[in-house]
Amino acid sequence: MKQYRDHFFKRAKAENYPARSVYKLKELDVKFVLLKSGMKVLDLGAAPGSWSLFAAQKVGAAGRVLALDIQTTEQEFPDNVLFLVHDAFEDSPELLAVMEPLAPFDLVMSDMAPRTTGVKFTDQARSLELCERARDVALRRLKPGGNFVAKIFEGPDAKGFQESLKPYFEKVRGFKPKSSRSESKETFLVGLGFQGDVG
Repeated sequence: MKQYRDHFFKRAKAENYPARSVYKLKELDVKFVLLKSGMKVLDLGAAPGSWSLFAAQKVGAAGRVLALDIQTTEQEFPDNVLFLVHDAFEDSPELLAVMEPLAPFDLVMSDMAPRTTGVKFTDQARSLELCERARDVALRRLKPGGNFVAKIFEGPDAKGFQESLKPYFEKVRGFKPKSSRSESKETFLVGLGFQGDVG
């Protein structure tokens, strides 16, 4: 477990975030100005909650964060966050009931990763599938001009996924945060300026 107890791990604990992943979103926000006061944010794969917490701070009391994950979390959230234990890809009546008053969203973000097998090709393929499904949610739930962020494992399919975003967004950028572990194969793709589901 030594590799997990790095600078960012310790900093997260000191700053009361449940995971070090918050610093990746902070870097993304500095680079691309993703979060502003009053925004509505959809957080896919939100547990344990670091991204939702930071987003809540940035959007403030006038904003809202809908956080979805198939796993629960013990994290306590402020009033502007609704955390729901739910499959983000399954439009159940329960999910639609809470989503419809909030949609469309200014930002759809996904820090989802598959359960890794150690088999590089398999892990990359599963990461791609999650990204494609997150993209499909974003195409249905983003407002015009909104933004999309998704984590993907680097591999031969990552470029194709990046290309798949270009018809829908004014700009598509790749970004690897400094707070990602050096050995990590993760990177982030950012779609800026949603132009509507043109497909």
